Amino acid sequence: MKNTIVTLISFVLCSSLSAQSFKTKNVVIVTLDGLRWQELYRGADSALINSKYTEDKPNVQKDYWSESLTDRRKMLFPFIWSAIAEKGQLYGNRDLGNKSEVANTYKLSYPGYNELFTGATDAHINSNAPRFNPNVNLLEYINKQPGFENKVAVFASWERFPQIFNVKRSGLMVNAGYMDVNIPGMNNHLKYLNDLQQKSPHYMGDSTRLDFLTYEFAKQYLLQYQPRVLYLAFDETDEMAHSGYYKFYLDRAHQEDTFIKELWEYLQNNPAYKDNTTLIITCDHGRGDVNLASWRDHGIFIAPHSEQTWFAVIGPDTQPMGEMKSGGIIYQKQIAQTIANLLGLDFKAAAGHEIGEAINSVTTKTLINASTK
Repeated sequence: MKNTIVTLISFVLCSSLSAQSFKTKNVVIVTLDGLRWQELYRGADSALINSKYTEDKPNVQKDYWSESLTDRRKMLFPFIWSAIAEKGQLYGNRDLGNKSEVANTYKLSYPGYNELFTGATDAHINSNAPRFNPNVNLLEYINKQPGFENKVAVFASWERFPQIFNVKRSGLMVNAGYMDVNIPGMNNHLKYLNDLQQKSPHYMGDSTRLDFLTYEFAKQYLLQYQPRVLYLAFDETDEMAHSGYYKFYLDRAHQEDTFIKELWEYLQNNPAYKDNTTLIITCDHGRGDVNLASWRDHGIFIAPHSEQTWFAVIGPDTQPMGEMKSGGIIYQKQIAQTIANLLGLDFKAAAGHEIGEAINSVTTKTLINASTK
């Protein structure tokens, strides 16, 4: 009995020590809607460049093509393939046997974001319909923890996020689509962006916002309010793919890499965020890859292999391992608990929803150090 008690106490102490050892105090999450792992790890696709889906082929080849895979992917994602490849971790390169996937059946955006932020799949969330999500999400949970109250914010291009994060229940600060930001005491930059977005072209429809506006809103909010958890959801990669414009798909992916670079540089030059912030970049689903046409789409009945995803992470608690080469598979539903653990939290959901386990390799170095102190 004594041995059992000693073992239990040791386990509790080690668990507490491991949680306290994390340096991460803030988390920034960025999603690139529907971006394929193929472009991330292989760079621009020559078959698509030379297909009917690419106009202005000479300039696309100049900007994004090289015979060298290493050069090619860095031309498309220079920040990811410098800073994160050198100081962080990248998951989902199936060419190396490292697999990342959505666990949900439907391989659509709403089911994907539900999985990503609730840590579980839900068979009832099977479309992109504008229904309010009954499931408690990670950001809602974090926003209620001591020290995080009103320090969590979401800026999204797609208009569906108020329903995904169920703002009626969660009370989260969610700005999505062409919604104006309306916060007492906000600065003139945010007021100007409200005016600018209403005058900007709504070429993706009446409700989905241009990614550069989403980025500018998030950046200005970050400068003024300094949230502890910030989520940016870009959308144009998915829009351009559905429309069959491979050049613009590549251009938007490249632009979003630039936004992420600027964001990370700001975080590393601000004393409130420097060396205590983890950045996670991922997607909501993959795309088809069986033939030239299938890259445009995703979904269980439309595009085989659109469950295939990826994610990248960099931060003070993540060992710089670059491309992960281990076999096996991880799922998007594991990212929620991974984020929670980095912040010293244990994400709990409602009964009946089993949360995906944290991805231990994201924090392996810290856990090993903690257990040997």
